[in-house]
Amino acid sequence: MSDTTIEVLPDAEAVARRAAAFVAGAARDAVADHGRFTFAVSGGHTPWAMFADLASEDMPWNRVSIYQVDERVAPADDPDRNLTHLKASLPAEGDTEVHAMPVEDDDLEDAADRYGSSLPERFDLVHLGLGPDGHTASLVPGDPVLEVSDRAVGLTAVYMGRRRMTLTYRGIARARTVLFLITGEDKVEPLRLLRAGDTSIPAARIEVDSIHIIADAAAAPEG
Repeated sequence: MSDTTIEVLPDAEAVARRAAAFVAGAARDAVADHGRFTFAVSGGHTPWAMFADLASEDMPWNRVSIYQVDERVAPADDPDRNLTHLKASLPAEGDTEVHAMPVEDDDLEDAADRYGSSLPERFDLVHLGLGPDGHTASLVPGDPVLEVSDRAVGLTAVYMGRRRMTLTYRGIARARTVLFLITGEDKVEPLRLLRAGDTSIPAARIEVDSIHIIADAAAAPEG
C-alpha cells in the first residue's frame, strides 16, 4: 500500500500555489541528487494554474524533462490537446524538454509502444488529477486499458468524444512520488474512496511508494 499524505487548502488558487512550491522543491532535490528532474503531467485546469505559479518559484527549467501522462487523439494545436495548454504554460525562456505523446501517428498502437520505450526508468514525480467518476490519467471506469499490465502506455476506447493515449498502471508505477491535485465539490466522494483505498475507482488502484494529495476544502470538507 502506498504511503499517502494529504494537505487541505482553502481554495483552488491555494492548491495551485502550494503545488508549484511542491514541484519546484522536488525538482531542486532531483537535480541535486541525479542531475535531472523527470516530471509527468496530466491535463486539466489546476496544473495550468500551477505552471503559472511556477514562474515565481526557483525552478531549474533547463534540467527538467516533461512527459505526458495522457493525451487526446486530436490534431496538432487542437484546443482539446493537453499539449497545447502545456506548451502555453511553460516559460518562454529556458530549455525544458517536452516529450509529447505521438497521438497524430497513423498507427497508434505502435506509437504507444514507442512512447513507452522512451520513458525514463523512474519518474521523479507524476502529477495526476481525479475525475468525478474516480478516473485518473485516462484510466476510466470500465475501459479495457485498466487491465493492460504488460505495457507502460496504452490506448483507451472513446471517452467524452475522444480516444486517449495514457500511462497505464504499470507506467505510473515508475513514479517515485505521485502528486494528486484535487479541487471542487464534485470530487468529495471519489476523494473519500481514494483515501480509503477503495479499488472500485480506477484512481485507487495506483501503486507507488509515495502519494501526496493537495486538495481544496470543497473536495475535502472534513479535512
